[in-house]
Amino acid sequence: METIELQTQSKQEFFDLTSRVKEMMRASGVQKGLCIVYVPHTTAAVTINENADPSVKKDIIETLNKVIPEVLPYSHLEGNSPAHIKASLVGPSISLIIENGDLVLGTWQGIFFCEFDGPRRRKVCVQFYSS
Repeated sequence: METIELQTQSKQEFFDLTSRVKEMMRASGVQKGLCIVYVPHTTAAVTINENADPSVKKDIIETLNKVIPEVLPYSHLEGNSPAHIKASLVGPSISLIIENGDLVLGTWQGIFFCEFDGPRRRKVCVQFYSS
């Protein structure tokens, strides 16, 4: 397992991990198999989505904020229930196929770390499996 460490800058942001994961994958030497990207945090997540137009990230965050408002009578005393809910909905991990020494991603797809309770120091775990 390899780890990516990052420092998020905002309360909510999407951080593009695509090039870092691809770099790690090439260094692993895996030509065919699977790549698992996992976020070991309860207020952050990981997703695959468009990385060509930055407005897509903005639209996703704005829509999540409308669906999961900051102010409701949440019970969690720490005050970050919306971040926990967003992280649960987006999810803690993704699986990618590796074929011919490259990640199988669509033309516009990228891998994003999703921060919902920043800024914080975060880590992302990446594991490669050869088949």
